[in-house]
Amino acid sequence: MPDVLFETQYHPPIAFFAALVGADALWLEAHDHYRKQTYRNRCLILTAQGVKPLPVPVIDGNRSEKVLSSLIEIDYRQNWRHQHLHTLQTAYGGTPYFEYYIEYLRDIYQQKPALLFDLNLALLRFYCRCLRLPLPIYLTTHYQSLAAGGELLPTPRLPSSPLDLRDTLSPKHHVLPAGPDRASVPVYGQHFGKDFAPGLSILDLLFMQGPAAGSFLA
Repeated sequence: MPDVLFETQYHPPIAFFAALVGADALWLEAHDHYRKQTYRNRCLILTAQGVKPLPVPVIDGNRSEKVLSSLIEIDYRQNWRHQHLHTLQTAYGGTPYFEYYIEYLRDIYQQKPALLFDLNLALLRFYCRCLRLPLPIYLTTHYQSLAAGGELLPTPRLPSSPLDLRDTLSPKHHVLPAGPDRASVPVYGQHFGKDFAPGLSILDLLFMQGPAAGSFLA
């Protein structure tokens, strides 16, 4: 399977990791311009009230789309870390594997990385270990443009034909009947609701399935 090219995402959706199964390597776009209302700074979790977004506030959000994604700073003036952990406790505290994983997440939060890109990268590496996805992770050296035919222009390091999945997953997709997770991940037991909720963060699968989570990606 070719290498895969993605943007960084905060607690990425399950479909993100399903796309990595069998890939030779993961490339992260480090030179795109930041985009609001995407998985770059938010994830979707399942609560008793339904699907809920958890956004990470960024500094100077009004002009953030003029800044490279890799340079976006997290706004720690807001107590979002406490709020996210509290929400995860409320939503998933009763799941089989919550206590097993939550301390690792707390440790990552406590490192307080200044950049959103670095936080997302730390979470990504943690999840790849949990899911037993030992593929190498590389960062692009400049923005990867598309040729006229839709293929990526080759660079000295990036393969000439990676699978370009940048911005193919969106927080808005979970409301559609055939959201990305429904097509790429088998239905599994969720903590709330009668109907399966697609498009959720990998957190949902890990807290419910633990070490067996990787088997739902194949």
